[in-house]
This record gives sequence, structure tokens and C-alpha cells, in this order.
Amino acid sequence: MQFTPTQKRAAAWCLIAALVVLALWLLGPVLTPFMVAAVLAYALTPLVNRLDDMGRGRLPRVVAVILVELLFILLALSLLLMIVPIVAKEIPLMREQVPLVFDKLNAGLTPWLAQLGIKASLDVGSLKAVALKYLNANYEDMFGSVLSSLRLGGSVALAILGNAVLIPVALFYLLMDWDRFVARLLELVPLPMRSAFDSFTSEADSVLGQYLRGQLLVMLIMAAFYATGLALFGLDLALPIGIFTGLAMFIPYLGFGIGLILAILAGLLQFASIKAIVMVAVVYGIGQMVESLYFTPRLVGERIGLHPLAVIFALLAFGQVFGFVGVLIALPASAVLLVAIRRIKERYITSRLYKGQ
Repeated sequence: MQFTPTQKRAAAWCLIAALVVLALWLLGPVLTPFMVAAVLAYALTPLVNRLDDMGRGRLPRVVAVILVELLFILLALSLLLMIVPIVAKEIPLMREQVPLVFDKLNAGLTPWLAQLGIKASLDVGSLKAVALKYLNANYEDMFGSVLSSLRLGGSVALAILGNAVLIPVALFYLLMDWDRFVARLLELVPLPMRSAFDSFTSEADSVLGQYLRGQLLVMLIMAAFYATGLALFGLDLALPIGIFTGLAMFIPYLGFGIGLILAILAGLLQFASIKAIVMVAVVYGIGQMVESLYFTPRLVGERIGLHPLAVIFALLAFGQVFGFVGVLIALPASAVLLVAIRRIKERYITSRLYKGQ
């Protein structure tokens, strides 16, 4: 069986794609900081170029890169530091409310279990003692336990620290030489394929830009929704928890999960009643449904042409293959793959029509 030149080229590109995926899978831990830096560089390069153009040659590009990277780091740190006032307020409340919570839990749970024929009661005294032991511990003890944990999981701690240092360094060099890297990539494309490649990258760039704008809009809308919803229930920490939950949604699942835990703790400590569970269930349940079924499919999925089921499948598939980084790049990578599939489909239909004539 003989293959046509077109079929040979298609097979070669499929083989190259398979080798790239295999390399990414095998070298995932090593490539993680570089992949994250590359995604950030792609998103931040337009801002660096704009500052560079505004300087009109008087502002060195290195200054624009440093300004943009510092701004991004400050925004990322401010998002993390939003947890500080939440924790600072919750720890004293936990010292006051934990004994009351255990008492109410025992008073409500024991009669309910008795109705089911189960005779059981909580050892409230022991639970109080254990909880207050940790809550009343001074910060030196807490710091010592953190250091002990870091020593036990030294490899994990070193990996996190290494990525925290390596990502900004890689981001700096990518922002400095992004146009040069793109030009080097173009040199690898054969001249007969240059026109098709430029058209593909232009369409992929447009789709990715729509994805980034849609994702940012979803984050802002959901931050306002969670902050408003929690405030309507009277939660004191509604503003920082709501804003953190919305903005942390750029990390699918993880950002929502951390915000959910913070809201449950804050609600239980402030109200010490079933109202806290109802509040969190209503606000976060509605928020998750609206975001998953409407905002993300409409503002992100439809902008890049992905069906809602395709969005869910992309998150699960990329997360399974590439881990945490896969979840981060799932939708952008799916958008690029979608552009490629569209091109292949168009060429296939065109070839069939041409043969039919």
C-alpha cells in the first residue's frame, strides 16, 4: 500500500505531536515552571510591548519587563495576602467559639442519634482540650511545627521553593526575548508552509485572547457575586473571602475549594449555628452552578468555540495527564487544538468536494 505525499505529511505531523505529548508527560515536573512562565509571558508580552512603544526607544525594554513582572508579582502576592486578615480574625474567634460549637454539636447530635436508636455522645471535654491546646499555642510552637513539617517533606518544600524562584527568572528572560523566540520558531517552518502557519497562529492568537478576556470577566463577576452573597447573610469577612474566591478561580477547583473552606470556617465561628452551613450551601452552590453552567461556557467556552461538555472534559483530561499544570493550561491548549481541528476538517471537506468534481 502506497501513501500519497499529503498522507505522509499528515502521518509525520501526527508522529511529531505524539512525541511532543510523550515528552511533556515524561518531563512534566521539570517543565512545569517553564510552562507556567511561558503561559504568563504570552499573556504579559502585549503589556510589555505597549510600555516599550510608549517609551519610543527612551525606555529600555528591560525596564518595561521589570515593571510588568513586579506588577504581576504584587497582584499575585496581594491575592495570597488576602488570606492574612481572614486567618488573623478567625484564630481569636476559634478560641472563643470552638467550645460553644462542640457543646451545641453534642446537644443537637445526641438526641438525633437517639431517635435513630443509636446511643452515642461526644467526649466534649477531650475535644475541647485538644482544640484549645493547638489554638492557644504560641506562634513559636506553630513556627516550629511548620519547620518540622518542612523537614519531613523536604523534597516537596524544595520543589515549591525552586519553582517560586525559577518561574520569575524564566518569565523575565521570556519577556525580554519573546519576539526572538517566536522568530526562531518561524525559522523552523518550511517556506511552502509559512503562509498556512501564519494563518493558523493568527487565528490561535485571536482565540487565546478571547479566552483570557472571558476568563478575566468571569473572575470579576464571580468575585462580586460571592462577596455580595456572603454579605447579604451578614458575614463579617464577606468582602475578602468573596474577592479571594472569585479571583482564585483562575486555578480551577483549587481556588473555589479554598474559598469554600474559608467561608465555612468564618460562618461557623461567627454564627455557631446551622445558619453557617445554609449560608455557604446557598451562596457557593448557586455560584458554582451559575459559573459552571452559564458564565464559563458562555463567556469562555463559546468565545473559543468549546462546548460546555468539552470544557469539562478538557479540564479532567489535561489534569489527569499533566497534573496541576494541565488544569491551568487545559482551556488555552484546547483552544489551540480546536483551531487545528477546524483547519483539518476544512481541508478534508475541501478535498472531498474537489474529488467529487
